[in-house]
Amino acid sequence: MSVTRQDATTITASTPAAPRLVLATTGKGAVLDGGWWPRSWDPAAELPDLLLALAERHGRIRHVMLNIRAWDSRLRRLTVGPDVVRLGWFDTLDPAVLVATTGKDAQVDLLVVPPATPPAAAEWAMATAADPANLRRAPEILAAARAMGDRRRPEQDR
Repeated sequence: MSVTRQDATTITASTPAAPRLVLATTGKGAVLDGGWWPRSWDPAAELPDLLLALAERHGRIRHVMLNIRAWDSRLRRLTVGPDVVRLGWFDTLDPAVLVATTGKDAQVDLLVVPPATPPAAAEWAMATAADPANLRRAPEILAAARAMGDRRRPEQDR
C-alpha cells in the first residue's frame, strides 16, 4: 500500500495490502459484523487497507467512527480509491469497536483487536466476532481473548 499525506488531516491510499480481517458471511442478526486486528494504533497506516477491504464487500464506505483515546493520531478524512471517507473520533465509543457507514447507510460494526494481542487469541477473537451466532459484545470477546493469551503465556515461557 502507498500512503500520501496531502495535509495534516487527509491521507490518500492506494494499492491495498491484506488487512487482518474476518467478516461474517451474513450480516443479519449478528452483534458484530466481524473482527479486525490492526498491526499498530496508527490510523494512517492501518485504516486504508481496512477500508479498501470493506468497500470490496459492502460498497463505498463514507464514514468511520473510532475511539479517540485508542489511536495514536486523529485524521479527519482518508481518500481511499475514488472515495473520501470521513473519520469521527468519539470518547464514548468503546475502544474495541469500529463503526463504518456505507454509501447506502448500512452500518458495519467491527471488533478491534489490540495490535499486541497474541496471534492465537487475536484469531479466535476475530472468528468469534464474525460468527453470526455470536451474542457477545466486543469488550467481552476481548476479555476472553486476553484470558486465553494469559493461559498460554506460562507454556510459552518453558
